[in-house]
Amino acid sequence: MSRSNPRVLSTLERAGGFASAQEIYALMQRDGQQIGLTTVYRSLQSLLNDKIVDVLRREDGEAIYRLCGESHHHHLVCKSCGKTVEIEGGAIEKWAKNIASENGFRDVGHTAELFGTCSNC
Repeated sequence: MSRSNPRVLSTLERAGGFASAQEIYALMQRDGQQIGLTTVYRSLQSLLNDKIVDVLRREDGEAIYRLCGESHHHHLVCKSCGKTVEIEGGAIEKWAKNIASENGFRDVGHTAELFGTCSNC
């Protein structure tokens, strides 16, 4: 059962796309909501554990979150504006399975984010 704060989830929905814990916290503060940054981090971790949000790392290493889709997917992220597109990764899935098998691994998970510049930037 999720131990997330519902206000964190609604703020993430309003943010649209990906947002960091700091960005969510700042939005909530701007709206006059009394919440601690630690509560935001805990809520996001709970939402991640419950598979309600996706997380990826920006090029600087900061974790960013957004509501996730129903199926396993990957992301194409614009380095300039942050536009994010969910993509299917058939070739990535096959590659990951083959590499794992070749090295004697099983029950392997993975994430893949592609960074570039979108056509609007």
